[in-house]
Amino acid sequence: MTGEVIAFEGTIGRVEGDAGERLAALFDAHHRRLYSLACRMCRSREDARDCVQEAFLRAARHPQSVPDGSSAEEAWLVRVLINICRDGWRRQAVRDRTPLEAPPDVVDHESAVIARALVRTALERLPPRRRAILVLYELEGTGIPEISRLLGVAPVTVRWHLSRGRKQMATILKGRAR
Repeated sequence: MTGEVIAFEGTIGRVEGDAGERLAALFDAHHRRLYSLACRMCRSREDARDCVQEAFLRAARHPQSVPDGSSAEEAWLVRVLINICRDGWRRQAVRDRTPLEAPPDVVDHESAVIARALVRTALERLPPRRRAILVLYELEGTGIPEISRLLGVAPVTVRWHLSRGRKQMATILKGRAR
């Protein structure tokens, strides 16, 4: 993020007491991590910014919902962000009304660009929770215990989603290679 204002003045003005300061501290402490995660879960950087902004707006609207403690705050914000991304995927699927198709034609023929497009398309075809877990683990390097804590699920569930997600990705990518 570029440090741009993410909330309307009216929203922060309605927050009572030191909640406005707490929101600023939340933003300073967590916006980079959330933006990085959102960039990997959204189709564009603009969508990622919108999702991060919405996560902090929800924190501003309901400051009592945000738990105390850095790790608990982060877990709450990550869950909110993932839910916002999920809602966006659902809205997009309704708008499209068609299954996701092949990645857009890539003019640049470098293999790295093509590989990224194929992986992004395969990720988009995964169920939301599985996609979030794969992004956190494979792309962000977050460990299983941390993902478990962030998403509020058991570590065995995280491992199961990783296993199923990898198999689904392989199947999707094999189908694209033919």
